[in-house]
Amino acid sequence: MDTMDIEQLIGWESLLHEEEKLVRGSVRRFVRERCMPRIVADYEAGRFATELIPELAKLGLLGANLEGYGCAGMGSLAYGLACHELEACDSGLRSFVSVQTSLAMFAIWRYGSEAQKEKWLPEMAAGRAVGCFGLTEPEHGSDPGAMETRALRTQEGWSISGSKLWITNAQIAHLAVVWAKGPDGVVGFIVERDRPGFASGDIPHKLSMRASVTGALYLDEVKLREESRLPQAAGLKAPLSCLDNARFGVAFGVLGSARACLEQAIAYTRERIQFGVPVASKQLVQAELADVAAEVVKASLLSLHYARLKEAGKLHPVQTSLLKRNNCRIALEAALTGLDAF
Repeated sequence: MDTMDIEQLIGWESLLHEEEKLVRGSVRRFVRERCMPRIVADYEAGRFATELIPELAKLGLLGANLEGYGCAGMGSLAYGLACHELEACDSGLRSFVSVQTSLAMFAIWRYGSEAQKEKWLPEMAAGRAVGCFGLTEPEHGSDPGAMETRALRTQEGWSISGSKLWITNAQIAHLAVVWAKGPDGVVGFIVERDRPGFASGDIPHKLSMRASVTGALYLDEVKLREESRLPQAAGLKAPLSCLDNARFGVAFGVLGSARACLEQAIAYTRERIQFGVPVASKQLVQAELADVAAEVVKASLLSLHYARLKEAGKLHPVQTSLLKRNNCRIALEAALTGLDAF
């Protein structure tokens, strides 16, 4: 079984539109030629390839599924397939695109003023401005409703104080979409890097997501005018809707990593000789790999179905969460099975 065999099992060719095939092919070519040759060195050095950002923008992947403002306006499935191909190389690559597109840009596109959209979205789509999404905190990773970052009203606008942690793109971002508790509930702001009192920091000794920029944000009485607030964002529902939007790309991405693990395991077991025969000739090994292949095929078809529902405006957040949960589980199993094979 090779890559084409897996895709034939899924039956992609009869299921995808021409635009979707073109997106998948162009991103796969980019990953093979520009990303794979350097990913081992980047991972070992704990470095994200910022020089690839303009190329990601040229492919239309930044703000890919958003309409207007220089964004590509891809369909949900085309964007999902792009995430799938990126994460077949490394999670950090897909994570950059997800945070830029599905969190920072989506928050501005959905909840920002027209002036904010016109100022930031074309720059972010072109890769000239990088964004991050400041929601999770040191003590409240999975409980954003308990956030301690505060937004106080002042005569000039707002004063923001607090800290955020596990923020992808934190150290390279030109702007941060920051969520804080205001007098009437959760409020969103666009905070530019050069604002006094705003800083970012590294997370030392990372053991995973090493080829990704992940850091912390610190806000010490950062003064903002009212124009920096996202005017359409009211309450915790706003940042949670951004997370729901991002989960969709993550679900497709992790399936790409599962596919990559399966491909590597198959290739290795064909080459590895034990007791005079390839390891792949052993039925126990075949059974494990076949189980992973079956799960990847099933998850791919579920992902496609949910993508079509999303394009029709009929995908419920619970379905998105189910898809992400399912595909992450399969990716983990694929990685563990691959390690067993090695």
